[in-house]
Amino acid sequence: MAIFNSFQNILPDPNNKISRSGDSGGTAAGSEGEAKAGPGFTSVKFSAKQPVMMNRTNSGRVITRTVAAHSWNIDISYNNLTREEFEPVFSFLMAQNGRLNPFLVELPQYLASRNSSFATTTAAGTLLTVNESGGVPAGRTYLKASWNAAALYPAVGDIFTITDSSNSNHTKAYMLTRLEMTGDFNNSFDSNTNPSGVSAPFNVRIHFSPSLVYATSNTSTLDFVEPRIRVIQASDVTEYSLGVNGLYKFGLKVEEAAP
Repeated sequence: MAIFNSFQNILPDPNNKISRSGDSGGTAAGSEGEAKAGPGFTSVKFSAKQPVMMNRTNSGRVITRTVAAHSWNIDISYNNLTREEFEPVFSFLMAQNGRLNPFLVELPQYLASRNSSFATTTAAGTLLTVNESGGVPAGRTYLKASWNAAALYPAVGDIFTITDSSNSNHTKAYMLTRLEMTGDFNNSFDSNTNPSGVSAPFNVRIHFSPSLVYATSNTSTLDFVEPRIRVIQASDVTEYSLGVNGLYKFGLKVEEAAP
């Protein structure tokens, strides 16, 4: 018997199990109510969508500006599935009622940092934190962060989310595009965010894309451990096809959804 406080809100996959009652724990292994892992992805198409308006003058000058918020779009493919593999995913999506209810997705390529030493440390609970006394305004594409290990740092291309105790709606996922450290930074940039420290805690300046959608409080956590992207289905239609071999053919398209 398992009593729980909330239903599983993460797309079932090999790392995120779901039971018949809809929770991630379920009953004892081997029992009818045991939580089952969802199937792995065959392939993932990951797109960054940033709508931009461009005008070109008669002289050839190009003028650009953003016209809408950035979003991540994800296209997930599966191998042909048995019904046992298929139903946990499809029933989970049916419970979301098409595009009505958002849910979370973990992508296998971003479960951990490309820097394996940093990934090991962050898994143990050491994460970067924002270190700007006045916080970071919305619209910024960089910030100063601190952590306690000199040689351990995330890698360019890692995805992270932000845990801000003053704003639970800040669910946006960001990609690290540059990381500046003491002795290896642009000293003509914003001097208030220059990397510093010869002993712990160390301060680094990270750059990311897209720009911050919300102002972010000082000491907010930058989470590179299994970051979850909040999404909705890209269509109101949820469908599959069943082959003569009894296997289910199914794919899923989702797009990032801010609360």
